[in-house]
Amino acid sequence: MGGYRRGGQLGPAVPIAPGARVDKFEVFFDLVFVFSFFIITRATAANISSRQLLHAGLVLAVLWWIWVVHSLVATRVRLGEGYVPVLMVIAMVALFAFALALPQAFTDPKGSAAGPMLVAISYVVVRGIHWILYQHVVRDSPQERRQLRRFAPELAVSIVLLLAAALIPPQIADPDQAAMIRDGLWIAVVVVQYATGFIVGTWGWGVTSAEHWTERYDLILIIALGESIISTGVGGNLLGKPVTWPAVAAAALGIVVTAALWWAHFDFIGPAARIALHAAEGAPRVAMARDAYAYLYLPMIAGVILFSIGNEEVLHKITDPAGGIAEKVEGPAVPMLFGGLICYFAVNLLFQLRTLHTVTWTRVGVIVALIAALPIGQHLPALGALTLATVICVVLVAVEVMVMAQSRHALRSAVFQERTTHEAHEAEWRARWHDVRETDEPTTP
Repeated sequence: MGGYRRGGQLGPAVPIAPGARVDKFEVFFDLVFVFSFFIITRATAANISSRQLLHAGLVLAVLWWIWVVHSLVATRVRLGEGYVPVLMVIAMVALFAFALALPQAFTDPKGSAAGPMLVAISYVVVRGIHWILYQHVVRDSPQERRQLRRFAPELAVSIVLLLAAALIPPQIADPDQAAMIRDGLWIAVVVVQYATGFIVGTWGWGVTSAEHWTERYDLILIIALGESIISTGVGGNLLGKPVTWPAVAAAALGIVVTAALWWAHFDFIGPAARIALHAAEGAPRVAMARDAYAYLYLPMIAGVILFSIGNEEVLHKITDPAGGIAEKVEGPAVPMLFGGLICYFAVNLLFQLRTLHTVTWTRVGVIVALIAALPIGQHLPALGALTLATVICVVLVAVEVMVMAQSRHALRSAVFQERTTHEAHEAEWRARWHDVRETDEPTTP
Protein backbone atom coordinates (compact mmCIF):
# COMPACT_ATOMS: atom_id res chain seq x y z
CA MET A 1 0.00 0.00 0.00
CA GLY A 2 2.94 2.28 -0.33
CA GLY A 3 4.05 2.36 3.30
CA TYR A 4 3.36 5.26 5.63
CA ARG A 5 4.07 8.26 3.40
CA ARG A 6 1.98 11.34 4.08
CA GLY A 7 -1.14 11.57 1.93
CA GLY A 8 -3.19 14.72 2.48
CA GLN A 9 -4.25 16.09 5.86
CA LEU A 10 -5.84 12.83 7.03
CA GLY A 11 -2.86 10.69 6.08
CA PRO A 12 -2.66 7.47 4.04
CA ALA A 13 -4.29 4.11 4.64
CA VAL A 14 -2.18 2.03 7.02
CA PRO A 15 -1.58 -1.66 6.27
CA ILE A 16 -2.27 -4.45 8.77
CA ALA A 17 0.82 -5.80 10.52
CA PRO A 18 1.24 -9.60 10.89
CA GLY A 19 0.60 -9.49 14.64
CA ALA A 20 -2.08 -6.79 14.60
CA ARG A 21 -5.07 -6.81 16.94
CA VAL A 22 -8.54 -5.35 16.38
CA ASP A 23 -8.47 -1.56 16.62
CA LYS A 24 -11.01 0.60 18.45
CA PHE A 25 -12.75 1.84 15.32
CA GLU A 26 -13.60 -1.70 14.27
CA VAL A 27 -15.40 -2.23 17.58
CA PHE A 28 -17.14 1.13 17.08
CA PHE A 29 -18.27 0.03 13.61
CA ASP A 30 -19.73 -3.15 15.11
CA LEU A 31 -22.31 -1.10 16.99
CA VAL A 32 -24.29 -0.92 13.76
CA PHE A 33 -24.31 -4.72 13.63
CA VAL A 34 -25.59 -4.78 17.23
CA PHE A 35 -28.53 -2.69 16.02
CA SER A 36 -28.99 -4.90 12.96
CA PHE A 37 -29.14 -8.12 15.01
CA PHE A 38 -31.60 -6.41 17.35
CA ILE A 39 -33.84 -5.34 14.44
CA ILE A 40 -33.85 -8.86 12.98
CA THR A 41 -34.79 -10.36 16.34
CA ARG A 42 -37.51 -7.78 17.01
CA ALA A 43 -39.07 -8.08 13.56
CA THR A 44 -39.13 -11.87 13.75
CA ALA A 45 -40.45 -12.04 17.31
CA ALA A 46 -43.32 -9.68 16.44
CA ASN A 47 -44.86 -12.20 14.03
CA ILE A 48 -43.40 -15.70 14.25
CA SER A 49 -44.20 -17.89 11.26
CA SER A 50 -42.33 -20.19 8.91
CA ARG A 51 -42.23 -17.49 6.22
CA GLN A 52 -41.09 -14.87 8.71
CA LEU A 53 -38.27 -17.18 9.81
CA LEU A 54 -37.28 -17.63 6.15
CA HIS A 55 -37.17 -13.86 5.70
CA ALA A 56 -35.11 -13.43 8.87
CA GLY A 57 -32.66 -16.07 7.64
CA LEU A 58 -32.30 -14.39 4.24
CA VAL A 59 -31.76 -10.95 5.77
CA LEU A 60 -29.24 -12.34 8.26
CA ALA A 61 -27.36 -14.13 5.47
CA VAL A 62 -27.09 -10.98 3.32
CA LEU A 63 -26.11 -8.91 6.35
CA TRP A 64 -23.47 -11.50 7.27
CA TRP A 65 -22.02 -11.40 3.75
CA ILE A 66 -21.54 -7.66 4.22
CA TRP A 67 -19.71 -8.52 7.43
CA VAL A 68 -17.50 -11.07 5.67
CA VAL A 69 -16.52 -8.55 3.00
CA HIS A 70 -15.94 -5.97 5.72
CA SER A 71 -13.66 -8.37 7.59
CA LEU A 72 -11.69 -9.02 4.39
CA VAL A 73 -11.05 -5.30 4.01
CA ALA A 74 -10.04 -5.10 7.67
CA THR A 75 -7.40 -7.81 7.12
CA ARG A 76 -5.51 -5.48 4.80
CA VAL A 77 -5.99 -1.96 6.16
CA ARG A 78 -6.48 -0.35 9.57
CA LEU A 79 -10.02 0.99 9.58
CA GLY A 80 -9.22 3.67 12.16
CA GLU A 81 -6.18 5.20 10.43
CA GLY A 82 -5.69 7.85 7.73
CA TYR A 83 -8.64 8.67 5.50
CA VAL A 84 -10.27 5.25 5.98
CA PRO A 85 -12.49 6.21 8.99
CA VAL A 86 -14.21 8.83 6.80
CA LEU A 87 -15.27 6.14 4.34
CA MET A 88 -16.22 3.81 7.18
CA VAL A 89 -18.52 6.40 8.78
CA ILE A 90 -20.34 6.74 5.44
CA ALA A 91 -20.62 2.93 5.35
CA MET A 92 -21.97 2.98 8.94
CA VAL A 93 -24.71 5.45 7.95
CA ALA A 94 -25.66 3.30 4.95
CA LEU A 95 -25.63 0.11 7.04
CA PHE A 96 -27.79 1.78 9.69
CA ALA A 97 -30.30 2.72 6.97
CA PHE A 98 -30.09 -0.88 5.70
CA ALA A 99 -30.99 -2.18 9.18
CA LEU A 100 -33.84 0.35 9.60
CA ALA A 101 -35.39 -0.75 6.31
CA LEU A 102 -35.10 -4.50 6.95
CA PRO A 103 -38.60 -4.88 8.51
CA GLN A 104 -40.06 -3.36 5.31
CA ALA A 105 -38.00 -5.54 2.95
CA PHE A 106 -40.61 -8.32 3.03
CA THR A 107 -43.84 -6.41 3.61
CA ASP A 108 -46.83 -6.50 1.24
CA PRO A 109 -45.24 -6.71 -2.24
CA LYS A 110 -48.13 -4.64 -3.62
CA GLY A 111 -47.36 -1.82 -1.19
CA SER A 112 -44.72 0.88 -1.30
CA ALA A 113 -41.31 -0.03 -2.71
CA ALA A 114 -39.57 2.59 -0.55
CA GLY A 115 -38.39 0.08 2.10
CA PRO A 116 -37.03 -2.54 -0.33
CA MET A 117 -35.40 0.22 -2.42
CA LEU A 118 -33.70 1.65 0.67
CA VAL A 119 -32.36 -1.83 1.46
CA ALA A 120 -30.98 -2.18 -2.07
CA ILE A 121 -29.48 1.33 -2.23
CA SER A 122 -27.89 1.03 1.22
CA TYR A 123 -26.41 -2.30 0.17
CA VAL A 124 -24.94 -0.67 -2.95
CA VAL A 125 -23.32 2.09 -0.88
CA VAL A 126 -21.77 -0.26 1.71
CA ARG A 127 -20.46 -2.75 -0.84
CA GLY A 128 -19.27 0.08 -3.09
CA ILE A 129 -17.18 1.58 -0.28
CA HIS A 130 -15.67 -1.79 0.53
CA TRP A 131 -14.88 -2.38 -3.15
CA ILE A 132 -13.24 1.02 -3.67
CA LEU A 133 -11.18 0.70 -0.51
CA TYR A 134 -9.98 -2.83 -1.23
CA GLN A 135 -9.18 -1.91 -4.83
CA HIS A 136 -7.00 0.92 -3.52
CA VAL A 137 -5.32 -1.42 -1.06
CA VAL A 138 -4.29 -3.97 -3.71
CA ARG A 139 -3.40 -1.46 -6.43
CA ASP A 140 0.27 -2.49 -6.28
CA SER A 141 -0.45 -6.24 -6.41
CA PRO A 142 -1.48 -7.53 -9.88
CA GLN A 143 -2.28 -10.97 -8.45
CA GLU A 144 -4.68 -9.60 -5.84
CA ARG A 145 -6.24 -7.23 -8.37
CA ARG A 146 -7.05 -10.23 -10.58
CA GLN A 147 -8.52 -12.05 -7.60
CA LEU A 148 -10.64 -9.04 -6.69
CA ARG A 149 -12.00 -8.87 -10.24
CA ARG A 150 -13.19 -12.46 -9.85
CA PHE A 151 -15.61 -11.17 -7.20
CA ALA A 152 -17.00 -8.46 -9.49
CA PRO A 153 -19.76 -10.71 -10.94
CA GLU A 154 -21.00 -11.52 -7.42
CA LEU A 155 -21.23 -7.83 -6.54
CA ALA A 156 -22.99 -6.92 -9.79
CA VAL A 157 -25.45 -9.84 -9.67
CA SER A 158 -26.27 -9.24 -5.97
CA ILE A 159 -27.07 -5.59 -6.63
CA VAL A 160 -29.21 -6.39 -9.69
CA LEU A 161 -31.15 -9.08 -7.78
CA LEU A 162 -31.84 -6.84 -4.78
CA LEU A 163 -32.99 -4.01 -7.06
CA ALA A 164 -35.20 -6.49 -8.90
CA ALA A 165 -36.65 -7.72 -5.58
CA ALA A 166 -37.63 -4.11 -4.83
CA LEU A 167 -39.00 -3.15 -8.26
CA ILE A 168 -40.55 -6.25 -9.84
CA PRO A 169 -43.01 -7.56 -7.17
CA PRO A 170 -45.14 -4.35 -7.07
CA GLN A 171 -45.75 -4.79 -10.83
CA ILE A 172 -47.27 -8.28 -10.40
CA ALA A 173 -51.04 -8.47 -9.93
CA ASP A 174 -51.15 -11.68 -7.85
CA PRO A 175 -49.81 -10.92 -4.32
CA ASP A 176 -48.84 -14.55 -3.65
CA GLN A 177 -46.93 -14.80 -6.90
CA ALA A 178 -45.28 -11.44 -6.22
CA ALA A 179 -44.18 -12.59 -2.76
CA MET A 180 -42.85 -15.86 -4.19
CA ILE A 181 -40.80 -14.03 -6.84
CA ARG A 182 -39.45 -11.62 -4.25
CA ASP A 183 -38.41 -14.44 -1.92
CA GLY A 184 -36.87 -16.29 -4.85
CA LEU A 185 -34.77 -13.26 -5.78
CA TRP A 186 -33.49 -12.95 -2.21
CA ILE A 187 -32.66 -16.66 -2.12
CA ALA A 188 -30.75 -16.21 -5.37
CA VAL A 189 -28.75 -13.37 -3.79
CA VAL A 190 -27.68 -15.63 -0.91
CA VAL A 191 -26.81 -18.54 -3.22
CA VAL A 192 -24.71 -16.29 -5.50
CA GLN A 193 -22.86 -14.74 -2.56
CA TYR A 194 -21.89 -17.88 -0.68
CA ALA A 195 -21.25 -20.00 -3.78
CA THR A 196 -18.80 -17.34 -4.98
CA GLY A 197 -16.65 -17.89 -1.90
CA PHE A 198 -16.11 -21.53 -2.92
CA ILE A 199 -15.91 -20.95 -6.66
CA VAL A 200 -13.26 -18.24 -6.40
CA GLY A 201 -11.29 -20.36 -3.94
CA THR A 202 -8.27 -19.42 -1.84
CA TRP A 203 -5.79 -18.60 -4.62
CA GLY A 204 -4.40 -15.11 -4.33
CA TRP A 205 -5.80 -14.37 -0.88
CA GLY A 206 -4.01 -14.22 2.44
CA VAL A 207 -4.74 -13.75 6.14
CA THR A 208 -1.96 -11.43 7.27
CA SER A 209 -2.80 -11.58 10.98
CA ALA A 210 -4.45 -14.73 12.32
CA GLU A 211 -4.79 -12.92 15.65
CA HIS A 212 -6.77 -10.10 14.06
CA TRP A 213 -9.00 -12.48 12.07
CA THR A 214 -9.99 -14.69 15.01
CA GLU A 215 -10.47 -11.77 17.38
CA ARG A 216 -12.65 -10.01 14.81
CA TYR A 217 -15.05 -12.95 14.51
CA ASP A 218 -15.02 -13.73 18.21
CA LEU A 219 -16.13 -10.17 18.94
CA ILE A 220 -19.06 -10.39 16.54
CA LEU A 221 -20.17 -13.65 18.19
CA ILE A 222 -20.01 -11.92 21.58
CA ILE A 223 -22.17 -9.15 20.10
CA ALA A 224 -24.77 -11.74 19.09
CA LEU A 225 -24.68 -13.24 22.61
CA GLY A 226 -25.02 -9.74 24.06
CA GLU A 227 -28.08 -9.16 21.88
CA SER A 228 -29.69 -12.24 23.43
CA ILE A 229 -29.23 -10.65 26.86
CA ILE A 230 -30.81 -7.44 25.58
CA SER A 231 -33.73 -9.49 24.28
CA THR A 232 -34.16 -11.03 27.72
CA GLY A 233 -34.77 -7.60 29.23
CA VAL A 234 -36.39 -5.66 26.40
CA GLY A 235 -38.07 -8.30 24.27
CA GLY A 236 -39.06 -10.33 27.30
CA ASN A 237 -41.43 -7.53 28.32
CA LEU A 238 -39.75 -7.17 31.73
CA LEU A 239 -39.34 -3.38 31.60
CA GLY A 240 -42.11 -1.41 33.26
CA LYS A 241 -43.71 -4.50 34.76
CA PRO A 242 -44.02 -5.26 38.50
CA VAL A 243 -41.12 -7.37 39.70
CA THR A 244 -42.15 -10.97 40.35
CA TRP A 245 -40.06 -13.91 41.45
CA PRO A 246 -40.99 -16.05 38.41
CA ALA A 247 -39.95 -13.22 36.07
CA VAL A 248 -36.65 -12.73 37.91
CA ALA A 249 -36.00 -16.48 37.85
CA ALA A 250 -36.78 -16.72 34.13
CA ALA A 251 -34.52 -13.76 33.30
CA ALA A 252 -31.72 -15.26 35.39
CA LEU A 253 -32.08 -18.63 33.64
CA GLY A 254 -31.92 -16.92 30.23
CA ILE A 255 -28.67 -15.19 31.18
CA VAL A 256 -27.21 -18.44 32.55
CA VAL A 257 -27.94 -20.19 29.23
CA THR A 258 -26.28 -17.33 27.32
CA ALA A 259 -23.26 -17.61 29.62
CA ALA A 260 -23.14 -21.36 28.92
CA LEU A 261 -23.13 -20.65 25.19
CA TRP A 262 -20.23 -18.27 25.71
CA TRP A 263 -18.37 -20.88 27.78
CA ALA A 264 -18.97 -23.64 25.22
CA HIS A 265 -17.02 -21.70 22.60
CA PHE A 266 -14.65 -19.36 24.40
CA ASP A 267 -13.40 -21.56 27.22
CA PHE A 268 -11.55 -24.06 25.02
CA ILE A 269 -12.70 -24.40 21.41
CA GLY A 270 -12.24 -20.74 20.41
CA PRO A 271 -8.72 -20.29 21.89
CA ALA A 272 -7.57 -23.64 20.48
CA ALA A 273 -8.92 -22.71 17.04
CA ARG A 274 -6.99 -19.43 17.20
CA ILE A 275 -3.76 -21.36 17.70
CA ALA A 276 -4.71 -23.72 14.85
CA LEU A 277 -5.19 -20.78 12.49
CA HIS A 278 -1.84 -19.35 13.58
CA ALA A 279 -0.20 -22.69 12.82
CA ALA A 280 -1.71 -22.93 9.33
CA GLU A 281 0.01 -21.15 6.45
CA GLY A 282 -0.81 -20.14 2.89
CA ALA A 283 -3.90 -21.64 1.24
CA PRO A 284 -4.79 -23.93 4.20
CA ARG A 285 -4.94 -20.87 6.48
CA VAL A 286 -7.22 -19.01 4.07
CA ALA A 287 -9.44 -22.07 3.64
CA MET A 288 -9.77 -22.51 7.40
CA ALA A 289 -10.51 -18.80 7.86
CA ARG A 290 -13.22 -19.02 5.20
CA ASP A 291 -14.84 -22.30 6.25
CA ALA A 292 -14.68 -22.06 10.04
CA TYR A 293 -15.12 -18.34 10.54
CA ALA A 294 -16.71 -16.71 7.49
CA TYR A 295 -19.19 -19.55 6.91
CA LEU A 296 -19.76 -21.47 10.16
CA TYR A 297 -20.12 -18.42 12.39
CA LEU A 298 -23.29 -17.48 10.48
CA PRO A 299 -25.38 -20.51 11.57
CA MET A 300 -23.95 -20.20 15.10
CA ILE A 301 -25.25 -16.63 15.26
CA ALA A 302 -28.53 -17.78 13.72
CA GLY A 303 -28.81 -20.33 16.55
CA VAL A 304 -28.29 -17.59 19.14
CA ILE A 305 -31.01 -15.46 17.52
CA LEU A 306 -33.44 -18.41 17.40
CA PHE A 307 -32.80 -19.09 21.08
CA SER A 308 -33.34 -15.38 21.86
CA ILE A 309 -36.72 -15.33 20.12
CA GLY A 310 -37.87 -18.51 21.85
CA ASN A 311 -36.65 -17.21 25.20
CA GLU A 312 -38.60 -13.99 24.67
CA GLU A 313 -41.83 -15.87 24.06
CA VAL A 314 -41.29 -17.94 27.21
CA LEU A 315 -40.67 -14.78 29.22
CA HIS A 316 -43.82 -13.20 27.74
CA LYS A 317 -45.82 -16.15 28.99
CA ILE A 318 -44.32 -15.97 32.47
CA THR A 319 -44.85 -12.19 32.80
CA ASP A 320 -48.37 -12.24 31.32
CA PRO A 321 -50.84 -11.44 34.14
CA ALA A 322 -53.57 -13.38 32.35
CA GLY A 323 -51.42 -16.49 32.23
CA GLY A 324 -49.34 -18.12 34.88
CA ILE A 325 -46.17 -20.07 35.37
CA ALA A 326 -48.14 -23.30 35.51
CA GLU A 327 -49.42 -22.90 31.92
CA LYS A 328 -47.66 -24.43 28.95
CA VAL A 329 -46.26 -22.29 26.15
CA GLU A 330 -48.21 -22.84 22.98
CA GLY A 331 -46.81 -22.27 19.51
CA PRO A 332 -43.21 -22.25 18.31
CA ALA A 333 -41.55 -20.73 21.42
CA VAL A 334 -40.19 -23.94 22.97
CA PRO A 335 -39.12 -25.49 19.62
CA MET A 336 -37.27 -22.27 18.79
CA LEU A 337 -35.63 -22.13 22.21
CA PHE A 338 -34.38 -25.71 22.02
CA GLY A 339 -33.83 -25.56 18.25
CA GLY A 340 -31.61 -22.51 18.60
CA LEU A 341 -29.47 -24.28 21.19
CA ILE A 342 -29.26 -27.42 19.04
CA CYS A 343 -28.21 -25.34 16.03
CA TYR A 344 -25.54 -23.50 18.04
CA PHE A 345 -23.98 -26.63 19.54
CA ALA A 346 -24.17 -28.63 16.29
CA VAL A 347 -22.42 -25.90 14.28
CA ASN A 348 -19.91 -25.36 17.07
CA LEU A 349 -19.13 -29.07 16.79
CA LEU A 350 -18.53 -28.60 13.05
CA PHE A 351 -16.32 -25.61 13.85
CA GLN A 352 -14.28 -27.79 16.20
CA LEU A 353 -14.01 -30.52 13.55
CA ARG A 354 -12.87 -28.04 10.88
CA THR A 355 -10.27 -26.25 12.99
CA LEU A 356 -9.04 -28.89 15.45
CA HIS A 357 -10.01 -32.08 13.55
CA THR A 358 -11.53 -33.49 16.74
CA VAL A 359 -15.02 -34.27 18.06
CA THR A 360 -15.81 -34.37 21.79
CA TRP A 361 -18.43 -36.73 23.13
CA THR A 362 -19.74 -34.06 25.49
CA ARG A 363 -20.88 -31.92 22.53
CA VAL A 364 -22.55 -34.88 20.86
CA GLY A 365 -24.18 -35.70 24.20
CA VAL A 366 -25.62 -32.22 24.73
CA ILE A 367 -27.09 -32.20 21.20
CA VAL A 368 -28.74 -35.60 21.80
CA ALA A 369 -29.99 -34.44 25.21
CA LEU A 370 -31.53 -31.25 23.77
CA ILE A 371 -33.24 -33.21 20.97
CA ALA A 372 -34.65 -35.68 23.49
CA ALA A 373 -35.73 -32.87 25.85
CA LEU A 374 -37.60 -30.88 23.18
CA PRO A 375 -40.86 -32.92 23.26
CA ILE A 376 -40.66 -33.00 27.06
CA GLY A 377 -40.26 -29.21 27.21
CA GLN A 378 -43.37 -28.73 25.07
CA HIS A 379 -45.44 -30.41 27.79
CA LEU A 380 -43.89 -28.48 30.67
CA PRO A 381 -44.93 -25.08 32.04
CA ALA A 382 -43.03 -22.09 30.64
CA LEU A 383 -40.58 -21.83 33.53
CA GLY A 384 -40.10 -25.61 33.54
CA ALA A 385 -39.13 -25.70 29.85
CA LEU A 386 -36.59 -22.91 30.33
CA THR A 387 -35.23 -24.63 33.45
CA LEU A 388 -34.81 -27.91 31.55
CA ALA A 389 -32.81 -26.19 28.80
CA THR A 390 -30.69 -24.38 31.37
CA VAL A 391 -29.89 -27.57 33.30
CA ILE A 392 -28.71 -29.33 30.12
CA CYS A 393 -26.40 -26.44 29.17
CA VAL A 394 -25.00 -26.08 32.69
CA VAL A 395 -24.37 -29.83 32.93
CA LEU A 396 -22.36 -29.60 29.69
CA VAL A 397 -20.16 -26.89 31.18
CA ALA A 398 -19.71 -28.77 34.46
CA VAL A 399 -18.84 -32.07 32.75
CA GLU A 400 -16.34 -30.44 30.39
CA VAL A 401 -14.65 -28.63 33.28
CA MET A 402 -14.01 -32.03 34.88
CA VAL A 403 -13.25 -34.31 31.94
CA MET A 404 -11.23 -31.76 29.95
CA ALA A 405 -9.26 -30.43 32.90
CA GLN A 406 -5.92 -31.64 31.57
CA SER A 407 -6.50 -30.29 28.05
CA ARG A 408 -7.72 -26.96 29.41
CA HIS A 409 -4.64 -26.68 31.62
CA ALA A 410 -2.32 -27.48 28.69
CA LEU A 411 -4.07 -24.91 26.50
CA ARG A 412 -3.83 -22.20 29.13
CA SER A 413 -0.16 -22.99 29.73
CA ALA A 414 0.52 -22.68 25.99
CA VAL A 415 -1.36 -19.39 25.80
CA PHE A 416 0.49 -18.10 28.89
CA GLN A 417 3.86 -19.00 27.37
CA GLU A 418 2.85 -17.39 24.08
CA ARG A 419 1.82 -14.15 25.81
CA THR A 420 4.94 -14.14 27.98
CA THR A 421 7.22 -14.61 24.97
CA HIS A 422 5.34 -11.94 23.05
CA GLU A 423 5.66 -9.48 25.93
CA ALA A 424 9.38 -10.22 26.20
CA HIS A 425 9.83 -9.32 22.52
CA GLU A 426 7.72 -6.19 23.07
CA ALA A 427 9.87 -5.17 26.03
CA GLU A 428 13.03 -5.76 24.00
CA TRP A 429 11.69 -3.56 21.22
CA ARG A 430 10.66 -0.78 23.63
CA ALA A 431 14.13 -0.88 25.20
CA ARG A 432 15.42 0.61 21.95
CA TRP A 433 13.47 3.78 22.69
CA HIS A 434 15.30 4.16 26.00
CA ASP A 435 18.63 3.48 24.28
CA VAL A 436 17.88 6.20 21.74
CA ARG A 437 16.94 8.66 24.49
CA GLU A 438 20.12 7.97 26.42
CA THR A 439 22.20 8.41 23.25
CA ASP A 440 20.54 11.74 22.47
CA GLU A 441 21.12 13.18 25.96
CA PRO A 442 24.00 15.69 26.05
CA THR A 443 27.02 14.57 28.01
CA THR A 444 28.23 16.67 30.96
CA PRO A 445 31.75 18.10 30.43
